[in-house]
Amino acid sequence: MEKELAGKRIVIGGSRKIEEISTLIEKQGGVPLVRSLQGTVFLADREVETDLVKFVQEGADWVIFTTGVGIETLVNLALKLEIADQFLKVIRQAKVASRGYKSLAALRKLEINPVAVDEDGTTQGLIRSLDDFDFAGKKVMVQLHGESAPFLSKYLNDRGATVQKILPYQHIAPESETVGRLCEELLTNQCDAVCFTTATQVRSLFDYARKQGCHSDIVLSFKENVIAAAVGKVTAEALTEEGIEKVLIPDNERMGAMIIELVRYYKSK
Repeated sequence: MEKELAGKRIVIGGSRKIEEISTLIEKQGGVPLVRSLQGTVFLADREVETDLVKFVQEGADWVIFTTGVGIETLVNLALKLEIADQFLKVIRQAKVASRGYKSLAALRKLEINPVAVDEDGTTQGLIRSLDDFDFAGKKVMVQLHGESAPFLSKYLNDRGATVQKILPYQHIAPESETVGRLCEELLTNQCDAVCFTTATQVRSLFDYARKQGCHSDIVLSFKENVIAAAVGKVTAEALTEEGIEKVLIPDNERMGAMIIELVRYYKSK
Protein backbone atom coordinates (compact mmCIF):
# COMPACT_ATOMS: atom_id res chain seq x y z
CA MET A 1 0.00 0.00 0.00
CA GLU A 2 1.45 3.35 -1.06
CA LYS A 3 2.11 5.82 1.72
CA GLU A 4 0.43 9.24 1.58
CA LEU A 5 3.65 11.27 1.24
CA ALA A 6 5.28 8.84 -1.22
CA GLY A 7 7.87 10.74 -3.25
CA LYS A 8 6.78 14.14 -1.86
CA ARG A 9 9.64 16.52 -1.10
CA ILE A 10 8.77 18.18 2.21
CA VAL A 11 10.82 21.18 3.32
CA ILE A 12 11.44 21.64 7.06
CA GLY A 13 11.93 25.34 7.80
CA GLY A 14 12.80 24.95 11.48
CA SER A 15 16.05 24.30 13.29
CA ARG A 16 14.67 22.24 16.21
CA LYS A 17 13.57 18.60 16.32
CA ILE A 18 14.83 18.12 12.77
CA GLU A 19 15.49 14.38 13.19
CA GLU A 20 12.09 13.82 14.74
CA ILE A 21 10.19 15.56 11.92
CA SER A 22 12.39 13.98 9.24
CA THR A 23 11.58 10.52 10.63
CA LEU A 24 7.84 11.27 10.60
CA ILE A 25 8.04 12.39 6.97
CA GLU A 26 10.11 9.35 5.96
CA LYS A 27 7.68 6.96 7.68
CA GLN A 28 4.97 8.34 5.41
CA GLY A 29 7.19 7.83 2.34
CA GLY A 30 8.21 11.47 1.97
CA VAL A 31 11.64 13.01 1.36
CA PRO A 32 12.58 15.57 4.06
CA LEU A 33 14.56 18.61 2.87
CA VAL A 34 16.08 20.58 5.76
CA ARG A 35 16.21 24.29 4.88
CA SER A 36 16.53 26.11 8.18
CA LEU A 37 14.97 29.57 7.84
CA GLN A 38 15.84 30.55 11.39
CA GLY A 39 19.22 31.54 12.75
CA THR A 40 20.12 31.37 16.40
CA VAL A 41 18.22 33.29 19.06
CA PHE A 42 20.07 35.33 21.67
CA LEU A 43 19.17 37.51 24.61
CA ALA A 44 20.04 41.05 23.55
CA ASP A 45 20.91 42.15 27.10
CA ARG A 46 22.72 45.40 26.42
CA GLU A 47 20.22 46.76 23.88
CA VAL A 48 17.27 45.74 26.04
CA GLU A 49 18.71 47.29 29.20
CA THR A 50 18.81 50.71 27.49
CA ASP A 51 15.22 50.33 26.22
CA LEU A 52 14.00 49.08 29.60
CA VAL A 53 15.50 52.00 31.52
CA LYS A 54 14.00 54.44 28.97
CA PHE A 55 10.57 52.82 29.41
CA VAL A 56 10.77 53.01 33.23
CA GLN A 57 11.88 56.66 33.11
CA GLU A 58 9.38 57.86 30.48
CA GLY A 59 6.42 55.54 31.10
CA ALA A 60 3.70 54.75 28.59
CA ASP A 61 -0.07 55.07 28.18
CA TRP A 62 -0.29 51.50 26.87
CA VAL A 63 1.85 48.40 27.27
CA ILE A 64 1.31 45.51 24.84
CA PHE A 65 2.79 42.08 25.59
CA THR A 66 3.06 39.37 22.94
CA THR A 67 4.90 36.46 24.63
CA GLY A 68 5.02 34.96 28.11
CA VAL A 69 8.76 34.31 27.96
CA GLY A 70 9.29 37.95 26.92
CA ILE A 71 7.43 39.20 30.01
CA GLU A 72 9.45 36.93 32.32
CA THR A 73 12.71 38.02 30.65
CA LEU A 74 11.92 41.72 31.12
CA VAL A 75 10.98 41.18 34.79
CA ASN A 76 14.25 39.27 35.39
CA LEU A 77 16.24 41.98 33.63
CA ALA A 78 14.50 44.67 35.70
CA LEU A 79 15.40 42.72 38.86
CA LYS A 80 19.03 42.55 37.72
CA LEU A 81 19.04 46.33 37.11
CA GLU A 82 17.28 46.86 40.48
CA ILE A 83 14.35 48.67 38.85
CA ALA A 84 11.74 45.88 39.09
CA ASP A 85 9.38 47.82 41.40
CA GLN A 86 9.44 50.87 39.12
CA PHE A 87 9.00 48.66 36.04
CA LEU A 88 5.89 46.96 37.45
CA LYS A 89 4.53 50.29 38.72
CA VAL A 90 4.76 51.83 35.22
CA ILE A 91 2.94 48.81 33.75
CA ARG A 92 0.19 48.96 36.38
CA GLN A 93 -0.35 52.67 35.68
CA ALA A 94 -0.82 51.97 31.96
CA LYS A 95 -3.52 50.17 30.01
CA VAL A 96 -2.25 46.66 29.25
CA ALA A 97 -3.01 44.45 26.25
CA SER A 98 -1.94 40.82 25.86
CA ARG A 99 -1.60 38.35 22.98
CA GLY A 100 -1.61 34.60 23.60
CA TYR A 101 -2.44 32.44 26.61
CA LYS A 102 1.18 32.34 27.84
CA SER A 103 1.35 36.14 28.01
CA LEU A 104 -1.95 36.23 29.88
CA ALA A 105 -0.74 33.59 32.37
CA ALA A 106 2.53 35.51 32.96
CA LEU A 107 0.62 38.77 33.58
CA ARG A 108 -1.83 37.11 35.99
CA LYS A 109 1.12 35.74 37.93
CA LEU A 110 2.16 39.40 38.37
CA GLU A 111 -1.47 40.29 39.30
CA ILE A 112 -1.81 42.48 36.20
CA ASN A 113 -5.17 42.33 34.40
CA PRO A 114 -5.13 43.40 30.73
CA VAL A 115 -7.96 45.56 29.38
CA ALA A 116 -7.58 43.99 25.91
CA VAL A 117 -6.91 40.32 25.11
CA ASP A 118 -6.94 38.53 21.75
CA GLU A 119 -9.53 35.79 21.21
CA ASP A 120 -7.36 33.43 19.16
CA GLY A 121 -3.64 33.91 19.93
CA THR A 122 -2.93 35.95 16.78
CA THR A 123 -1.82 39.53 16.18
CA GLN A 124 -5.00 40.16 14.15
CA GLY A 125 -7.02 38.91 17.12
CA LEU A 126 -5.11 41.33 19.36
CA ILE A 127 -5.71 44.19 16.90
CA ARG A 128 -9.45 43.46 16.89
CA SER A 129 -9.47 43.70 20.70
CA LEU A 130 -7.87 47.17 20.45
CA ASP A 131 -10.34 48.63 17.94
CA ASP A 132 -12.59 50.30 20.53
CA PHE A 133 -9.74 52.25 22.15
CA ASP A 134 -8.37 55.66 21.20
CA PHE A 135 -4.63 55.69 20.46
CA ALA A 136 -4.29 59.28 19.18
CA GLY A 137 -1.27 60.86 20.87
CA LYS A 138 -0.71 57.83 23.12
CA LYS A 139 2.70 56.36 23.98
CA VAL A 140 2.66 52.61 23.46
CA MET A 141 5.36 50.14 24.50
CA VAL A 142 5.22 46.88 22.54
CA GLN A 143 7.14 43.83 23.79
CA LEU A 144 8.16 41.69 20.86
CA HIS A 145 9.90 38.36 20.50
CA GLY A 146 12.55 38.35 17.81
CA GLU A 147 10.54 39.98 15.03
CA SER A 148 9.25 43.46 14.38
CA ALA A 149 5.46 42.76 14.07
CA PRO A 150 5.02 45.21 11.17
CA PHE A 151 1.22 44.93 11.04
CA LEU A 152 0.78 45.74 14.73
CA SER A 153 3.22 48.66 14.51
CA LYS A 154 1.48 50.03 11.40
CA TYR A 155 -1.93 49.67 13.04
CA LEU A 156 -0.79 51.68 16.08
CA ASN A 157 1.05 54.31 14.03
CA ASP A 158 -1.94 54.75 11.70
CA ARG A 159 -4.12 55.42 14.75
CA GLY A 160 -1.79 58.18 15.96
CA ALA A 161 0.26 56.33 18.58
CA THR A 162 3.98 56.72 19.28
CA VAL A 163 5.44 53.22 19.49
CA GLN A 164 8.45 52.06 21.53
CA LYS A 165 9.46 48.45 20.85
CA ILE A 166 11.35 46.22 23.24
CA LEU A 167 12.74 42.95 21.87
CA PRO A 168 14.10 40.84 24.74
CA TYR A 169 15.22 38.20 22.26
CA GLN A 170 16.62 38.79 18.81
CA HIS A 171 17.17 36.44 15.90
CA ILE A 172 20.34 36.21 13.88
CA ALA A 173 19.31 35.81 10.25
CA PRO A 174 19.62 32.36 8.67
CA GLU A 175 22.30 31.56 6.09
CA SER A 176 21.36 33.49 2.94
CA GLU A 177 22.65 30.55 0.89
CA THR A 178 20.02 28.29 2.49
CA VAL A 179 17.18 30.77 1.91
CA GLY A 180 18.36 31.34 -1.66
CA ARG A 181 18.39 27.61 -2.30
CA LEU A 182 14.82 27.24 -1.05
CA CYS A 183 13.67 30.15 -3.24
CA GLU A 184 15.23 28.42 -6.24
CA GLU A 185 13.50 25.14 -5.31
CA LEU A 186 10.15 26.90 -4.95
CA LEU A 187 10.52 28.65 -8.30
CA THR A 188 11.53 25.48 -10.16
CA ASN A 189 9.00 23.08 -8.60
CA GLN A 190 11.63 21.08 -6.72
CA CYS A 191 9.56 20.77 -3.53
CA ASP A 192 5.94 19.88 -2.76
CA ALA A 193 5.37 21.42 0.67
CA VAL A 194 7.09 23.71 3.17
CA CYS A 195 6.57 23.27 6.93
CA PHE A 196 6.95 26.49 8.94
CA THR A 197 7.22 26.30 12.73
CA THR A 198 7.60 30.02 13.58
CA ALA A 199 6.55 33.36 12.11
CA THR A 200 10.26 34.27 12.00
CA GLN A 201 10.87 31.55 9.39
CA VAL A 202 8.09 33.00 7.24
CA ARG A 203 9.60 36.50 7.48
CA SER A 204 13.08 35.18 6.64
CA LEU A 205 11.88 33.56 3.42
CA PHE A 206 9.70 36.40 2.19
CA ASP A 207 12.04 39.23 3.21
CA TYR A 208 14.79 37.50 1.21
CA ALA A 209 12.43 36.98 -1.74
CA ARG A 210 11.43 40.66 -1.58
CA LYS A 211 15.09 41.76 -1.72
CA GLN A 212 15.71 39.43 -4.68
CA GLY A 213 12.65 40.73 -6.53
CA CYS A 214 10.86 37.37 -6.59
CA HIS A 215 8.29 37.81 -3.80
CA SER A 216 5.26 37.62 -6.11
CA ASP A 217 6.73 34.58 -7.90
CA ILE A 218 7.17 32.77 -4.57
CA VAL A 219 3.56 33.63 -3.60
CA LEU A 220 2.43 32.26 -6.99
CA SER A 221 4.43 29.09 -6.39
CA PHE A 222 2.51 28.49 -3.14
CA LYS A 223 -0.75 29.25 -4.91
CA GLU A 224 -0.19 26.84 -7.79
CA ASN A 225 2.29 24.12 -6.81
CA VAL A 226 3.47 24.08 -3.19
CA ILE A 227 1.56 23.46 0.04
CA ALA A 228 2.31 25.81 2.97
CA ALA A 229 1.92 24.12 6.36
CA ALA A 230 2.08 26.06 9.65
CA VAL A 231 2.49 24.65 13.15
CA GLY A 232 -0.09 27.07 14.57
CA LYS A 233 -2.20 30.21 14.16
CA VAL A 234 0.55 32.80 14.70
CA THR A 235 2.78 31.19 12.04
CA ALA A 236 -0.23 30.83 9.72
CA GLU A 237 -1.06 34.49 10.24
CA ALA A 238 2.44 35.49 9.10
CA LEU A 239 1.93 33.45 5.90
CA THR A 240 -1.45 35.07 5.28
CA GLU A 241 0.11 38.51 5.73
CA GLU A 242 2.59 37.63 2.97
CA GLY A 243 -0.25 36.78 0.58
CA ILE A 244 -0.44 32.99 1.02
CA GLU A 245 -4.15 32.19 0.78
CA LYS A 246 -4.13 28.47 1.58
CA VAL A 247 -2.34 27.28 4.73
CA LEU A 248 -2.65 23.90 6.44
CA ILE A 249 -2.85 24.23 10.25
CA PRO A 250 -3.31 21.37 12.73
CA ASP A 251 -5.87 21.74 15.53
CA ASN A 252 -3.18 20.65 17.98
CA GLU A 253 -0.31 23.13 17.60
CA ARG A 254 2.51 20.58 17.47
CA MET A 255 5.09 19.70 14.82
CA GLY A 256 3.99 16.08 14.60
CA ALA A 257 0.36 17.14 14.19
CA MET A 258 1.41 19.41 11.31
CA ILE A 259 2.88 16.43 9.43
CA ILE A 260 -0.29 14.40 10.10
CA GLU A 261 -2.32 17.32 8.69
CA LEU A 262 -0.15 17.19 5.56
CA VAL A 263 -0.77 13.44 5.29
CA ARG A 264 -4.54 14.06 5.59
CA TYR A 265 -4.38 16.69 2.87
CA TYR A 266 -2.68 14.38 0.38
CA LYS A 267 -5.00 11.53 1.36
CA SER A 268 -8.03 13.71 0.53
CA LYS A 269 -6.53 14.30 -2.90
